[in-house]
Amino acid sequence: MDEKSGSHHRLLVVVLMALIFGVITIQYACPSRSECQVLHRLGSWLNLAVGPSGVREQRDPYTAEDGALVRFIPRFNFTGAELSRAVDFNIKGDDVIVFLHIQKTGGTTFGRHLVKNIQLERPCECHAGQKKCTCYRPGKRETWLFSRFSTGWSCGLHADWTELTRCVPSRMDSREAPKTMLSRNYYYITILRDPVSRYLSEWRHVQRGATWKASLHVCDGRSPTLSELPSCYPGDDWSGCTLQEFMDCPYNLADNRQTRMLADLSLVGCYNVSAMSEEERWAVLLESAKRNLRGMAFYGLTEYQRKTQYLFERTFNLEFIAPFTQLNGTRASSVDVPADTQRVIRRLNRWDVELYEYARDLFLQRFQFARQQERRQARERRQQERRRLRGRQGRQQRPTAAPPVVDSHLLVTESLEKSEEDSVESDGLLPDWWDVDEKGVMEDYMDNVEQWK
Repeated sequence: MDEKSGSHHRLLVVVLMALIFGVITIQYACPSRSECQVLHRLGSWLNLAVGPSGVREQRDPYTAEDGALVRFIPRFNFTGAELSRAVDFNIKGDDVIVFLHIQKTGGTTFGRHLVKNIQLERPCECHAGQKKCTCYRPGKRETWLFSRFSTGWSCGLHADWTELTRCVPSRMDSREAPKTMLSRNYYYITILRDPVSRYLSEWRHVQRGATWKASLHVCDGRSPTLSELPSCYPGDDWSGCTLQEFMDCPYNLADNRQTRMLADLSLVGCYNVSAMSEEERWAVLLESAKRNLRGMAFYGLTEYQRKTQYLFERTFNLEFIAPFTQLNGTRASSVDVPADTQRVIRRLNRWDVELYEYARDLFLQRFQFARQQERRQARERRQQERRRLRGRQGRQQRPTAAPPVVDSHLLVTESLEKSEEDSVESDGLLPDWWDVDEKGVMEDYMDNVEQWK
């Protein structure tokens, strides 16, 4: 027995030493994620992991355990037209940017960027104590921006896609009669957020007294009746409600809010839920929301501030003065929500979860596509500069016996081009540094609580 026990112990020691040696070897040979793509791709193929509750859960292919973006592998197929989002926005003409502001997505902060943080020939005029800014076009007393901070809630509090697309043209024409019979170009934009984080943020906001009862919810020319859209709030508000009470309300518009606000509600009979089954109704709304999202000029994601800024600037050929910041910690994330409760929230928002996964994939593909275009354009500019310098060098008169003259600018240009080409991965995937500041979650900005009186 002693001899067998000793042999078992020796075997355990050998196994333990082998494991330690393997860990050290991997850390030495593979110190960073970018150098271990085979292992990470293997993990994405398996796509299963053991969660904190001990139950095998579906792994998010976009994020690692530390929340950082892993090697991006597209999951949906999009056309080049759907990935390319540069628009010919004419701020001096009649073009208008329309911001569809979904609750608790960081839209207040993004809305402030639009009126205070863009380099413009004629900046928006914002005064302390005033909720709205004046955003006129250069040389005109006409606005180029339709948003909460420029035109107010002209189409209703947090108007959705159904309301905005029918309301905005008539509102703009009533404010500023068109000088020609040509219709304006309306460029719709929005911000989306992780559904669970957004839902918890809305609950905390409602808990502090917000109701959004002033929202009109106009669809097919009318607002819904009380029987079509019952209220979760029996009194003036729902201050102090628990998360369980918030989740239990069957009429809570927080459930799948992003899908509903981005879809054409006319397709399902507006708020008349008797027109079709719930499953069929939401399937139609989801496809409509995806279609409208693809067709929008731009949308950003709360969790990717730097990429949101980059894509907006490239889409509209406008630049922000100060960079967007990704702040760690939110009021929603500070709430200690058990894993079981989070799973319930995901089930309540299953259509938003599917929409967000789709939107995130398209967003990251658009970013990658834009970066590849930018690198290609930079490479073409360098090649043109090299040809220009070589042509100038060829025209120079050189003594017969003198060695050939080498242009120092040409050498620098060639060196920079070679170094950049060496640094760009052959498959065009994104460098790791783009995610350095995006490992946290966007702040809720609750100091700017939206009031409606």
